[in-house]
Amino acid sequence: MTLGPGHAPSTLGAGRAPATVAPRRTRIVALDVVRGFALCGILLANVQPIANVDDAMRRSSAALESPWMGMLVEQRFFPIFSLLFGVGFSLLLRSAHDRTANPRVVLLRRLLVLSGLGLAHMLLWRGDILTVYAVVGLLVLLPSTWLPRWAVAALAAVLAAVALTLYGGGTMLVPALFLLGSALTRYGVVDRVERSARGPAVLGLVFAAGAAPALWWQGRSRAGDSHGLSPALALAVPGLLLAGVYVCVLLLLLRTPLRPALRAVFEPLGRMALTNYLTATVLVLFAVRVLGVPAGSSWTAVFALAGAILAVQWSWSTLWLRRYRQGPLEWLWRWATWARRPPLRRAY
Repeated sequence: MTLGPGHAPSTLGAGRAPATVAPRRTRIVALDVVRGFALCGILLANVQPIANVDDAMRRSSAALESPWMGMLVEQRFFPIFSLLFGVGFSLLLRSAHDRTANPRVVLLRRLLVLSGLGLAHMLLWRGDILTVYAVVGLLVLLPSTWLPRWAVAALAAVLAAVALTLYGGGTMLVPALFLLGSALTRYGVVDRVERSARGPAVLGLVFAAGAAPALWWQGRSRAGDSHGLSPALALAVPGLLLAGVYVCVLLLLLRTPLRPALRAVFEPLGRMALTNYLTATVLVLFAVRVLGVPAGSSWTAVFALAGAILAVQWSWSTLWLRRYRQGPLEWLWRWATWARRPPLRRAY
């Protein structure tokens, strides 16, 4: 999941100064909206796994399968988060280049703190993704900052091919998606993401054309007719393609009269993605263990619980951001990243 900055980048190397907190910049609204949308899908996909806290619940949920969840949700949203994490990482690198002589130290601190948050989160749920992001960031993203952008793009393609052919996708795609997000930023694609509808329209059609047969293949695989191909691959490929469709459709809708509504619904969630991702686990466990919500054995309960949590988080995020610049955990993460306390309250 990207949990990094969503700000417009600056020019590399311009006027370096001693380390300090980066000033507020114009946020790239599209990144926050896409991140918020992906957060909703991630929660919907995670409710049942988080709820399965003991063997009895695992057995009761063994038959809990939904073709619609498999087609529209499973492995459709973590690729978006992974891509955005790579984008945010490169945006932060640009900002750090302008403000410190050791920009990679800033990134190193950010990843180390993320690993600590992930390890703490694993005490509640072993399905945490933050530790994976931190480790991949340290082993792949940080070293890639010394590579030219064409090499980063090429390495992303190679790692994606290896992940799909040898491992059937899944979290093994995270390194490739990180690098793809970084390459898109370094090539200036992210800078232009809200300036033109042609790119998202063309890419969306390409992704949709590929997703149609891929979804048919996934359906056949679920029915036991995989033609000798990996069932994991039959899930990962349509997942990537449909994730691309989701992103392109959102970018196009942001250029229509629906933009204010999309911003109102998804932007607050996206701007507080780290806080909302971690508190969602606490809320699911509270609902299951304390309130007895049968989210491990009922799709009705899964959807109802996910909707209730998102409603709470949206309300909380909207009210919080009216007074404060960032979510509480985002603020603490920024503080640790820059090793200096940033302002939290808005200036009126």
